[in-house]
Amino acid sequence: SPFDCWLILRGMRTLPWRMRAHSQNAAKVAEFLAAHPKAERVHYPGLQAHPGHKIAQKQMSMFGGMLSFEVKGGRDPAMKVTASTKIFTRATSLGGVESLIEHRASIEGPGTTSPEGLIRLSIGL
Repeated sequence: SPFDCWLILRGMRTLPWRMRAHSQNAAKVAEFLAAHPKAERVHYPGLQAHPGHKIAQKQMSMFGGMLSFEVKGGRDPAMKVTASTKIFTRATSLGGVESLIEHRASIEGPGTTSPEGLIRLSIGL
């Protein structure tokens, strides 16, 4: 509809600034988690330790607002993290203004190939 088109055009004007904030905030969270003793592994291409970091640097100007990490101890500690957080909303979505958290294996259900301790974050503004 014309109104939907107008909303898209309106949002496009601020997209570069929103994406920059999205990426910068995610990088800070990834760095925090990489240094955290209860995080076994952090998956974020903006971290120098990430196996795809050099490729990501060549292909991307920013590293985005999505990241995941694995909690030491597997499922139970990961579920405790998702249940006790006060900053993140427990939900499945990507790229919104708010910050979201989800336990991937629970979302994917039986037959998942995600590690039991994997938590995915969508970092908002």
